[in-house]
Amino acid sequence: MTQAFNALKSATINDVARLAGVSIKTVSRVINREPNVREETTAKVMAAVQELDYQPNQAARSLAGFKSFNIGYLYDNPNAYYVIDMQRGLLTACREHGYELLIHPCDAFTDNIVEEVLATVKKARLAGVVLTPPLSEIPAVVQCLQEKQIPFVRVLSGSQAPDNLSPCVMVDDRGAAFEITHHLLAMGHRRLAFFCGDTEHHSTAERQAGFEAALAKHRVDASQATILPGSYAFDSGVKNARQVLALAERPSAIIAANDEIAAGALFACRLEGVRVPEDMAIAGFEDSPFSRQTWPPLTTAQQPNAEIARQAATLLLADIRGDKRNNQLIFSPKLLERDSTSAAR
Repeated sequence: MTQAFNALKSATINDVARLAGVSIKTVSRVINREPNVREETTAKVMAAVQELDYQPNQAARSLAGFKSFNIGYLYDNPNAYYVIDMQRGLLTACREHGYELLIHPCDAFTDNIVEEVLATVKKARLAGVVLTPPLSEIPAVVQCLQEKQIPFVRVLSGSQAPDNLSPCVMVDDRGAAFEITHHLLAMGHRRLAFFCGDTEHHSTAERQAGFEAALAKHRVDASQATILPGSYAFDSGVKNARQVLALAERPSAIIAANDEIAAGALFACRLEGVRVPEDMAIAGFEDSPFSRQTWPPLTTAQQPNAEIARQAATLLLADIRGDKRNNQLIFSPKLLERDSTSAAR
């Protein structure tokens, strides 16, 4: 199928229909991914779209069918690396399916968060939204979206969805924390510290539970462990590391609830002249750029946030189309052993 086309002129839906030998309505059905279109017809239309470099006008598509081709990513997370990875994955899925992405940061714990979410959906005419922690964990937000019949997908910490209110992408934080702790215990460490993240995030409790489960599995007295509250931030790691380094009988290993905390702990060890991993083993969580930019690079749990986001958006777009065959996915972060951990001495 070849046809000369003026590169200075933008292709129209009429041009695509003419080149593919189908009606304008058929082109529209293919572009909008409507069901019951023959594969042969879809292939011809998409070949014409590619040859003409046709770019569907999102606003026109929405007005023509009273349908929005925008989805939203609503979040409240101070971790810039996490947010960037999520955006990248969501954008990948949107581009694959002809949708646009609106990114809207929220303060999840304001009194009017439900009103803000609804106003954002209405103002931007969103077809649906993806929510990440802690926003995805707020019952009032979830209940409101369900009552208003707004399609949404939640990214949540856990190995099983807590309900059937929406499609979910689950992250097995507990299992991953268990593996990291098991890794250190297997290398002979018995006095361990765990640095927690924000209490508002369910992942903090899940990762701590995995840590404690591994101690129990290895029959290590939990009273020997040092568990300190904190936040998912570099400064929290610095503060907590200084606290444990001042102990008369300090731990031989630190497990941090994320890589930023671990990087802060590593920084504090350097300031105090404590060698890593010779004097103190340190492990993080998530495999963020922090884990690869420190020296030594951090042992961590690889959490593929961009792929998690891509799958979340794919679930959302399927839900928008009415396809509810698969409404739950589970990701299990994998242990990445690097140079910040070694056998106990």
